[in-house]
Amino acid sequence: MTIGEVLAPVRERYADWLGLGEDAVVEDRHEDPGEVRAIQLVLRMERDGSPVHEHALALAATGCALLCLDPRSAAGGEWHEAVAAYGGVHIRKVTRRARGAQWQATADLPGLTLTDDAGDGQARTEIRVLVPGLVTDLDKRVAKLQVGGTDLPRGEAADRPRTRLRASAPELICTVPAALGMTTGKLMAQAGHAGMLAAALAAGTDPDLLQRWYDAGCPARVVTTDAKTWAVLGASIADPATAWRSHHRLAVRDAGYTEVDPGTVTVIAQLEDG
Repeated sequence: MTIGEVLAPVRERYADWLGLGEDAVVEDRHEDPGEVRAIQLVLRMERDGSPVHEHALALAATGCALLCLDPRSAAGGEWHEAVAAYGGVHIRKVTRRARGAQWQATADLPGLTLTDDAGDGQARTEIRVLVPGLVTDLDKRVAKLQVGGTDLPRGEAADRPRTRLRASAPELICTVPAALGMTTGKLMAQAGHAGMLAAALAAGTDPDLLQRWYDAGCPARVVTTDAKTWAVLGASIADPATAWRSHHRLAVRDAGYTEVDPGTVTVIAQLEDG
């Protein structure tokens, strides 16, 4: 069985979504509220410590890719039905925050927990990526978690570099524009989309690259860029098929429900082969 096969509908929709005009994006996003599905991202925010913005984004990209590539998401696995149903519609993600008992209460929910070592042996940033489901049928332990208040200071990652699991492993580099000013929670959702899209596209064209990325833990890194560099990157993904085929580069385009206008490109990511 090919790794990432469950993501075939996401791959098939990718180029068409990037090609929609802004009006078409608004029209396309309408769906039956009872059929809306989402991956819930839970960011741990304790009173006595603060997660790192850039690391939270990178963990979201890594976690969403790992969840979709997990054997439990493949045909016959316990997560397959949920992931397959999710991949067949809009790939929404929602970031929530939790601390203390709220965080502990979500530990038994199906999904993955990821941590980022701050460099001193202590887990500084920690998130959960939960198996997708209907937003109208959220577990009460998740439904009570707040969506707001997830913004974090920028720039701390420069003092706390992340280390790849393997020096030669592929790595997803997620570039975000400083000018849009999105919150951490919003950007975690966008980075999560990037990780999932990278997995979907690689599953269709580069299964060996995808396998090596998965075996390394789907490492990701996030960088913020200025308007000039962002414009150059934006031009490079004008033809989505060529951008992926030539550079393993992809774009995340938002539906515009919150914080940004419909059709805004929020992340440009590249799966670099180490």
